[in-house]
Amino acid sequence: MVTIGDNHHEEAANDRVMFGFWVYLMTDLLMFAVLFAVYAVLQGNSLGGPSGGELFSLHLALAETLILLTSSFTCGLGMIAARMGNKKQVLTWFGVTFILGLSFLGLELREFSSLIHEGHTISSNAFLSSFFTLVGTHGLHITSGLLWMAIVMVFVVRRGLNQHMVRKLAMLSLFWHFLDIVWIFIFTVVYLRAFV
Repeated sequence: MVTIGDNHHEEAANDRVMFGFWVYLMTDLLMFAVLFAVYAVLQGNSLGGPSGGELFSLHLALAETLILLTSSFTCGLGMIAARMGNKKQVLTWFGVTFILGLSFLGLELREFSSLIHEGHTISSNAFLSSFFTLVGTHGLHITSGLLWMAIVMVFVVRRGLNQHMVRKLAMLSLFWHFLDIVWIFIFTVVYLRAFV
């Protein structure tokens, strides 16, 4: 039998978890702000090598952006389904989000391998060091988000949807939307500015 005191204790614990997660997101935001600042300072330091406009594919970056924006939308639909208690739709929409995230990661890895194959590596110059660090850090976050998503979906399949699971999905959803916002800044600062 659950008492009122137990409910109050559980709500306080949930609030602490959500607060801790927001603190984590803010520290992540600070880290990305530093990486953006470093990129802004170093983007012209190519030691006479090719600039971003010569190296980057705007079409590829646009495709990545559309894929990630769509994944943010499907993630949102998954959260609506979670709050309605519809397990099947949760698995469907987060499954679609997972596939889109994997597609995004595939395109990012293709861009990196293409640049490295052409001899443009992280150690070529300060510009490429800052580019690989900024975009690569975002890619690592996408990878961890996909791993987290896969684990949560396994838990949803095995344990179903309860309040605890919906909270986990809400944190995952916040993390995914955060990565989407960071990517919009990367697309603007790194790719669009290279062609202006």
